[in-house]
Amino acid sequence: MSTLPERPGTSRRALNAKKRQSRRPSRLGLPAGATAKPDFVREDDAGFPGLLQQVWQDATDAADLAGAVGILASLGGHVPADVQLRALRIADETALKVLTGITWREDDPYVHLGEDALAPDAPVFLGEIGLTTSGRIVIRVPGQGPLSGTANLVGGVLRAPWSAQALADYRSEVARAAERFEQSVADCRSWLDTLGPQGRDEALAALKEAAQRTAPFMLYQEDKQYTNFRDGNTVTGKTLWPGHPDCFLSALTGLPLDLWPDNDAVMVTCLTLLIRSAGYARIEEANGTQLTLDHVAHQLEQNRRHYNAVPGGEIVPRPAEATVAGLDALARALHERRKTVTQNAQLYREIHGALVHKIERVAEPYGDAARLREEAVVTWLRERLPVTGDTLAELGESLAAAPAWLAEPHGAYGSGLESLVYETVAATTDAFACDFAMSRGIRSLPRLIQALREENWAEITEWGITEFFCCVVPSPEARRYFGGSSARLADTAWAMSSRMQYNSWHFIAGNLPRTKEVEARDHFVPPTIPDIAFYSDQHHHGHVNNMVRFTVRSPHAVDVLDRRFNGFMDLRLLRSQGRPFDTQDMLAAHRTSGFIARASSLAAGLAADGAEAEITSFDSQWHWDTVMAAAPDAAATPGQVA
Repeated sequence: MSTLPERPGTSRRALNAKKRQSRRPSRLGLPAGATAKPDFVREDDAGFPGLLQQVWQDATDAADLAGAVGILASLGGHVPADVQLRALRIADETALKVLTGITWREDDPYVHLGEDALAPDAPVFLGEIGLTTSGRIVIRVPGQGPLSGTANLVGGVLRAPWSAQALADYRSEVARAAERFEQSVADCRSWLDTLGPQGRDEALAALKEAAQRTAPFMLYQEDKQYTNFRDGNTVTGKTLWPGHPDCFLSALTGLPLDLWPDNDAVMVTCLTLLIRSAGYARIEEANGTQLTLDHVAHQLEQNRRHYNAVPGGEIVPRPAEATVAGLDALARALHERRKTVTQNAQLYREIHGALVHKIERVAEPYGDAARLREEAVVTWLRERLPVTGDTLAELGESLAAAPAWLAEPHGAYGSGLESLVYETVAATTDAFACDFAMSRGIRSLPRLIQALREENWAEITEWGITEFFCCVVPSPEARRYFGGSSARLADTAWAMSSRMQYNSWHFIAGNLPRTKEVEARDHFVPPTIPDIAFYSDQHHHGHVNNMVRFTVRSPHAVDVLDRRFNGFMDLRLLRSQGRPFDTQDMLAAHRTSGFIARASSLAAGLAADGAEAEITSFDSQWHWDTVMAAAPDAAATPGQVA
């Protein structure tokens, strides 16, 4: 195999030795694991446990039961309430309707059949409402024992008195709900039967691939949990390898349909419908909820309304019935309609970190607020880079007209591309009032091009995270979140950089042909649309420790030779506290990210013609030097966190 020429004055061996230092150390300048104790020890209630404790306290202080349920359902305003309501079991959902009138079903409002359901002065049954340590609402219904015996509760319970009329209403409502579910089970089984044994096994194989290539999810069928996330894994993912007997999808493969549990039959059908509507990412839009035909119908109806509101293309009609056949037709129609929508509007996802739940949205038009952000970025870049124009699009045209400088030294950097990445990220930190901004990519475009020309897919899959980079630029004022220490700020910036290197590593294989090496390599399907995240400092340890609360992520594709690499780079905005980012922030960030992506594609073209286009900055020492230069601590040196 041919080798790349060495850059003058720098050996390949030296470059690789430096990159090996680009793994996350315990402290800047020290090897990982070399410190006597962890850098920072977080509190036991940091993140999600602390949130749940506060939510429970607020619920117990509420004036009435309906108010308490509202607090529990929204987790104190941290998530949309309907997500929690759609996580309820049939009995719990029915009880909540009877006791409070609260329901997520738009077409099925509850109407009391007689006297007020709640009668505190003459209860015939004393129920309970609790909050589990996973964040779900649970209800003690008639015939059930105390919640403390079956659920891991955050605190105690709220007492919920039932009147005789409430019991009568509950019996009627729960029987109707159970009948509706049984009908959906029969419908799912009938549809699965039409697939035949081979078709069912193919569907299961597709779902295993989806579970393996998408982010963590937790779905429910009554009390049964389906997850590829942490404890209690029942689906292929980080813990269970494809074919693992504990994966319910693997356990069903080759099994006669009449031996499938009802829950599994419904789950397989619903997952298939979701994926047909918009690919693997649609699974995450059901995260944290019950997954039944009713819930799939609700979710696809929201998508249908949003898509139909975008001008252009054929309107998708609502199915006459929420049967599998009707929802299958709707899912396929939405898949086609989505292609038109993405040409005429910007799709994005909201991420609600407390429940790891995602919601696809259609963005509002690009407005004055976004233009002000863009103008600030453009002004910054014009002053520091050899580009001209009044918009990011015009800067991109200027860049395309004369791109050669991207592969030449520029300022303090070994290449213009390096300089452009840094200046764009720095401009973003300033223009968007971020605590941190960052952008990631690959270090050696020439090496990637060489592997592509040789179709050496195995080599690309063997690269480690040090083949990738992430430039993180914090605001000096962000020191206030880290004890006023610039040294801790620099350490945090490097921690983020190292984690983003992993993301580039994780996505690149998703753009390669499906060879055995690629299929064996852990990877996710690369992202293609931006997102806005709220309260991400709940579960992910790195997010909790580094105060990653509100974010914008804008992934873009980069063209290398004749191959498009989705999710090849992204631009991320981060605020640790204060105001969440909004849609206008996201739209402006997406244009800014597109500018870096265009520069990267142009640099790839130069590299294909033989130019050097290597990124050697943005390692641990670089982050230390730049952060400390912006706001130095009095006596801090690398390896000594003040």
